[in-house]
Amino acid sequence: MTPSELKSVLSSGLLSFPLTDFDSRGEFNAAGYARRLEWLAPYGTSALFAAGGTGEFFSLAADEYSAVIKTAVDTCASSVPILAGVGGSTRQAIQYAQEAERLGAKGLLLLPHYLTEASQEGVAAHVEAVCKSVRIGVVVYNRNVCRLTAPLLERLADRCPNLIGYKDGLGDVELMVSIRRRLGDRLSYLGGLPTAEVYAAAYKALGVPVYSSAVFNFVPKLAMDFYHAIAREDQVAVGKMIDDFFLPYLDIRNRNAGYAVSIVKAGARIVGHDAGPVRTPLTDLSSEEYRLLAALIEKQGAQ
Repeated sequence: MTPSELKSVLSSGLLSFPLTDFDSRGEFNAAGYARRLEWLAPYGTSALFAAGGTGEFFSLAADEYSAVIKTAVDTCASSVPILAGVGGSTRQAIQYAQEAERLGAKGLLLLPHYLTEASQEGVAAHVEAVCKSVRIGVVVYNRNVCRLTAPLLERLADRCPNLIGYKDGLGDVELMVSIRRRLGDRLSYLGGLPTAEVYAAAYKALGVPVYSSAVFNFVPKLAMDFYHAIAREDQVAVGKMIDDFFLPYLDIRNRNAGYAVSIVKAGARIVGHDAGPVRTPLTDLSSEEYRLLAALIEKQGAQ
């Protein structure tokens, strides 16, 4: 798949980040991960991001990363394109990017670098170095310490033909509008705020109709129903799902830092597709929070 072909794929439909399966000892469970992908793929996402944020990229060792990407690519070879999460320092990100390309990933999601703050020029140089290290398409994720401006993104798009997408995890409407207006159709644009469904209608109005769904990991039919309601602008259906599911879900998710991942793993366990515990520094939901989530899922008839 060429970068331009990947860009076309990412310009419509629902996207998601599969959880990474760990066993009771916290080790990568390749068989469980393959079963998860086989379960999710037929629901109709346009692409899946292996070892993304919800997939706990930040907790994986290098050899585990290779196993995750290989399992995803092999399992989904005939069903859905796999993009691999990459990140860390520039040299680490390049190593991950080249490994993902070697293993057959169709593209990359470049996650923010870690810990240190950096100048705009430094972040741009980081993105450019990763893009130029591979031939496959790259989507850059503006979030936390990565906050590229419209002029810098335009410069990167000129220098890096395989930079084909921009994922927004900042929620800065002014910045999003300036990027969308300045770069036009040069990039595909993805909504990437945690629990993106809550922002989906607003982002669609900004010219960003595509987003990634974390809840797809445990209520895939509900996630697809919501996406289709957004696409046809069915405000009644959208409002009902937000009131009945997403706002109560946020009440639980917002109880603790890191729960954007932990609550998804809890949801998968509740519906019979257990992905194991989260790894530190994340923590699992408390028993009370787990009970509240189970009741919410049961109310939706999603079990």
